[in-house]
Amino acid sequence: MEMPQPNSEILSKKAKITAALRAVLPYDAVIDDPSETRAYECDALTAYRCPPMIAVLPATTQEVSDILKICHREGVPVVPRGSGTSLAGGALPTADCVILGVAKMNKVLETDYENRLIRVQSGRTNLSVSGAVEEEDFFYAPDPSSQLACAIAGNIAMNSGGAHCLKYGVTTNNLMGVTMVMMDGEIVEIGGGYLDASGLDILGVICGSEGQLGVVTEATLRILPKPEGARPVMIAFDSNEVAGACVADIIKAGVLPVAIEFMDRPIIEICENFAKAGYPDCEALLIVEVEGSEAEIQDQLDRISAIAQQHNPVELRQSQSAAESAAIWLGRKSAFGAVGQVADYMCLDGTIPVSALPEVLRRIKELSDHYGLRVGNVFHAGDGNMHPLIMFDANKEGDLELCEAMGADVLRLCVEVGGCLTGEHGVGIEKRDLMEDQYSAEDLEIQMAVKDVFDPAWLLNPSKVFPLSVSQSRRAS
Repeated sequence: MEMPQPNSEILSKKAKITAALRAVLPYDAVIDDPSETRAYECDALTAYRCPPMIAVLPATTQEVSDILKICHREGVPVVPRGSGTSLAGGALPTADCVILGVAKMNKVLETDYENRLIRVQSGRTNLSVSGAVEEEDFFYAPDPSSQLACAIAGNIAMNSGGAHCLKYGVTTNNLMGVTMVMMDGEIVEIGGGYLDASGLDILGVICGSEGQLGVVTEATLRILPKPEGARPVMIAFDSNEVAGACVADIIKAGVLPVAIEFMDRPIIEICENFAKAGYPDCEALLIVEVEGSEAEIQDQLDRISAIAQQHNPVELRQSQSAAESAAIWLGRKSAFGAVGQVADYMCLDGTIPVSALPEVLRRIKELSDHYGLRVGNVFHAGDGNMHPLIMFDANKEGDLELCEAMGADVLRLCVEVGGCLTGEHGVGIEKRDLMEDQYSAEDLEIQMAVKDVFDPAWLLNPSKVFPLSVSQSRRAS
């Protein structure tokens, strides 16, 4: 994966930049020892690593502003970092950059149950947002599989979703406002605790911008009352294509489950060995969850079961208790970690029309056979957000490159059938060089013109999202 050569002039000013940062931050909030900066050399896309020049850990919005003013003055690239759970290399440093981590910024600033909102610092973890309001029977809807660790900052950067996004939407549907610091240190407020503001949808531009436009330090999030109840049904099939067809039929029937999750045989076996969830022996498994009153739940489950029966399932099992529901979800939520115990893998993130699921699953199998690499499919089937896990051996020469080539073909397939390169992981560096497969030169120029407005010097996360050849003139200037 190509990255720009570090700027020798910036590297020569390291001592000066470090001293300036220590003048506005506590001593231990500035990390410049090479043995310690290695802790920030990558995110969850661990195949690519580069220690930053310096890492800083501010605790307030004002400290972030002070940091960015210094970096702007000295022309130093800044890479924002949440919890480092990005699977697309969104927080990969360059050797001449400052990593700006928001992990210390984890406070709850305001809760307003009457208006159904919570305001938090952006370093707070996803799951702890729901934890802060659960005693009042509220919750925060987006629930990425990494929700125990991932930060709201990263969720906003990548517009993260999760298993329950089919009903509740992804981060952009639950984000009401942000406090953001521009690269020159200016602090701006966008949106807030009210319905959509008039004028341009600037908040919609910020959410999903991958740290390219500013550093989000605080977020106002929509919280919802907990549903009266929820229950999943587990449906097993003897082929991926039939399971995909069942998903399409559920959506076409107008039923709106809170989640539809898909797992194929490799993932089922790995997760069962790890979590002991009681998954059946089958080629493909759907977990479909509905919520509401008990009468609503049973009605929806009966309708879904009737649709599934038309596809001759190997097994259909409605959860009958909270313990059974927890076991069903434990296997799915453990998928990425469980696969990591048996192989190195690359997790993709293409999104496709639900109607294309059967074709795409068939063609992914063909690509797996062609490249000789095992693939496990686990994803949010309800909204077509694919997560193929391509397994390889990082210690085997050429295997990573083979995995990258197959991954690129899978993502091109998603675009070919009318989908897109990413649903919630972002572009980062992983999909950066595929952007021209989805967008025309004119499309990319418009996107880069937006960055020009927010970050004219192109110092914020400058080597991500846009192909290097396309952004070269802007980064060089």
